[in-house]
Amino acid sequence: MKLYGYWRSSCTWRVRIALAFKRLPYQQVPVHLVRDGGEQHQALHQRRNPMGQVPVLETRDGRHLSQSMAILEYLEENHPVPSLLPTHPVERARARQFAEMVNAGIQPLQNLTVLQRLSEVEGLDAQHWARHFIEAGLDAMERAAAGQEGDFLVGDWPTFAEVCLVPQLYNARRFGCGMSRWPRLLRAESAALGLSAFATTHPDHQPDAVKAA
Repeated sequence: MKLYGYWRSSCTWRVRIALAFKRLPYQQVPVHLVRDGGEQHQALHQRRNPMGQVPVLETRDGRHLSQSMAILEYLEENHPVPSLLPTHPVERARARQFAEMVNAGIQPLQNLTVLQRLSEVEGLDAQHWARHFIEAGLDAMERAAAGQEGDFLVGDWPTFAEVCLVPQLYNARRFGCGMSRWPRLLRAESAALGLSAFATTHPDHQPDAVKAA
């Protein structure tokens, strides 16, 4: 399999986590989202994903799958062990709920394309915009996780919830959010980053990562 993505893309990181967690071999193919106006807009990548986004997973038979949640479901269905979803139906739904709070409720509002539009066309403070929606979304997740026992958000094992949460908390730090307001989420993050699938796939460890000056 091949994974087309960008080192700092939180959606790409989700898929890297799942592939590593399930010990599935794959080749990383960088798609630089900024260089030359963004390689995701070039015709070659547009053929992989007409939305011009990352990640894209190329399956062993050469098919291209986009949208990180669809890719996670594909990997879970085809490689169910070890699982990233609980066995109980309600807990499975809860894991997906937390994942979608990030995927649908936070990440699209701090997506690079949105921020570029706000800054370059609308003349707004894109960083302030992103920080507002990140903090509002993570506040809601903190409330939703209140009272959950154990280190993870659902049950005693990482699920789609942490697969989406950990990259989003990385973004929260990038945008200067105050992290201490989310102790329950930070506990889940710490537990997840104690596992190699989360730690080794961190953006800073990727071959196309841009090192800070």
